[in-house]
Amino acid sequence: MAWTRKILRVDLSSGACKSEPLNMEWAQQYLGQRGLATKYFISEVDPKVDPLSAANKLIMTTGPLTGTPASTGGRYSVVTKGALTGAIACSNSGGYFGAELKFAGWDMIIFEGKSAKPVYLAIENDKAELKDAAHLWGKTVWQTEEIIKKSHQDPQTRVCSIGRAGENGVMYACIVNDLHRAAGRSGVGTVMGSKNLKAVAVRGTQGVSILKDAKAFMSAATAAKKVLADNAVTGQGLPTYGTQVLMNVINEMGALPTRNHRDSQFEDARKISAEAMVEKRPSDGKSHLVTNNACFGCTIACGRISRIDETHFSVVNKPEYWGASGGLEYEAAWALGAANGVGDLEALQYANLICNEDGFDPISFGATVGAAMELYEMGILTEKQIGMAAPFGSAKALCELAQMTARGEGFGKELGLGSARLCEKYGKPELSMGVKKQEFPAYDSRGIQGMGLAYATSNRGACHLRGYTVASEVLGIPVKTDPLVTEGKADLVKAFQDATAVFDSAGVCVFTTFAWTLADLQPQLDAACEGDWTMEKLAVVGERIWNMERQFNNAAGFTAKDDDLPPRLKTEPVKTGPAKGLVSGIDKMLPEYYQARGWDANGVPGKETLKRLGL
Repeated sequence: MAWTRKILRVDLSSGACKSEPLNMEWAQQYLGQRGLATKYFISEVDPKVDPLSAANKLIMTTGPLTGTPASTGGRYSVVTKGALTGAIACSNSGGYFGAELKFAGWDMIIFEGKSAKPVYLAIENDKAELKDAAHLWGKTVWQTEEIIKKSHQDPQTRVCSIGRAGENGVMYACIVNDLHRAAGRSGVGTVMGSKNLKAVAVRGTQGVSILKDAKAFMSAATAAKKVLADNAVTGQGLPTYGTQVLMNVINEMGALPTRNHRDSQFEDARKISAEAMVEKRPSDGKSHLVTNNACFGCTIACGRISRIDETHFSVVNKPEYWGASGGLEYEAAWALGAANGVGDLEALQYANLICNEDGFDPISFGATVGAAMELYEMGILTEKQIGMAAPFGSAKALCELAQMTARGEGFGKELGLGSARLCEKYGKPELSMGVKKQEFPAYDSRGIQGMGLAYATSNRGACHLRGYTVASEVLGIPVKTDPLVTEGKADLVKAFQDATAVFDSAGVCVFTTFAWTLADLQPQLDAACEGDWTMEKLAVVGERIWNMERQFNNAAGFTAKDDDLPPRLKTEPVKTGPAKGLVSGIDKMLPEYYQARGWDANGVPGKETLKRLGL
C-alpha cells in the first residue's frame, strides 16, 4: 500500500542499522509522518529526557502520500524533543529528500544513542550503513552536500545535513536538505548535532508503485490538482510572488510585528516585500527575483530563486552568494527585517543565505536579534559586549551577527541561545517574544486574535503552521472571520489545528490548505491507503494526534501557565493601523479553547476525551 511497511532503526552508539516492520495498527490510528512518528517517539522516550542527551531519539519520517503523484507529495518531518523548547518537536521540510527516502523503501528512520565520533548515514535502497564524517565536521550544509554527492558518484543522491550551527549547539539549528529546504524550527538540528550525526544521504530506485486503488487515486489526485490550479492563492499568488506576497497585506492590517513587537506596522515594509523583489535594481538593472521554484511533485511552486547584488556591502567578499540561489520567504524576510527594523532587502537576503548555508532557523535568529537590539537601545547590552553598535535598523549589525552566530564566535554564542535564554540572562525575560521558548512568526497577536491563541496553545511552541488562522482571519479561507475579535476563535483554532495534523501526517504540504479541505485530501488517502479512510475517521485522527502531543508535553512538565503570551501583547495596545488600541484577548479565549478541546481548567485532557480518542 502507500506505506513501505519498513522502518530503519539506527543505533548510533553501536553503529547497528536494522530493518523492522512498521506497526500497521498504529498506522491506522495515526496515519503517518507527524502522527505516526510521534506515536513511536512517545512510546520509546521518557518525556523528562534531556533533549541533548543520548537518551533522546530523532526520527526522520515520511507520510503515505510522500513520493506519490499527489501534489506536494514530497514532504518529510523530523520528530524529537526540541532542543530550543523542551517540548515535542515535529519540523516539516519539502524539497526532494522525503520522496527519495520513500523510493529507497523506508517509511521512517529512528536514530537512537550517540556516536562516539562524527558519522553520516548512507542509504541505497535496502542497504544502510554509518560512515565516517570526520572530513565533514566543520563544513557548511552546502559543502557537506557537495562532498557527499561527489563521493557517492551519483548526482541523484539526496542529502540532509546540519551546518556549523548544529555542531556548535545553536539552540535553533535546522536540518537542511536540497541546499535551501529545511526542517527548520525547535532545534531539531541541535539534537542531530548532539548525536554527532552530520548528515543522511539517500538514493532510492524502488519507487512507490503499489496503491490500494491506483485508478481511483490518480483520478482523485488529478481533481485535487485542478482545485489548486483554479484557486487564486495556490494557482496565482504563491507561484507569482511566493509567501512574500503577505508582507504588504499584513503590514496594512497593522499586524506586522516590528522592532521586537514594540510596533505592529513597519514603515519600510514595501522595501522588503514581494513587489520589491521583482523590481529592477538601480545598481545593475536586474531584479532580485530570478524565478520561482518547486519541491518534489508540487504544482504550486512557491519557492524563490534570487540573485543578490554583488556590490552590496554585505556580500562583496562572498562570491559564492553572487549566483542565483534560495530566495527570501515571508517569515524569514519578516524576522530578519521588520522584527529588527531593517529595510535593506539585500542585507536580508545575505543573512538568510547564511542561515541556509550554516543551518539555523532565520525566524528564531531574527527575533533573537530583535530582542538583543532592544536590550542594546535600553542600555542593558553595550557596544563592547556585542562587538558593534546594534540599534534597531542596522543592516550592518544584522549581517555581522549572522556571521558570528554561524561561526559560534563572540556575541554570536549568546544569540545562539535564543531570545528566551538571552533575555533571561540579562534580567529582562519579558522581552522575549515567543511561547515555550520558541520565537513568534510574522503575525501580531493583537491584530490577528486567533493567531495569538494558536501560538499560545501550539504543542511545539509559537508556530504559525500548527493552526494557520490567518487563512480565515485575513484571506477568508474557508470562511472569513474578523481578525480583531475573540469570539469564535477557540473553535476556529481547534479546527485548524486538527486538520493541519492530518495534512502533516499525510505527507503533503500545508500550503495546499489554502485551496483544499479534508474533503479534497480524503479521496486521495482512501485510494492510496489500506483501510477505510472516511472524513469522520480523519477528523478523529487529527484530534487524536493533537491530544497525544499535549499529553507528552504535560508529562514533560508543561502546564496551563505555558499556554500564554508575553506581557507586552496583553498590556501594550497597538499604536497604529486597524488594530489600534487593541491588546490580545488570550485570557478570554484560552478557557473557551480548553472547553472546546474537552480539557480541564489546567489544560489536561479529560478522561472522556481520552477514551473517545483511544488514548
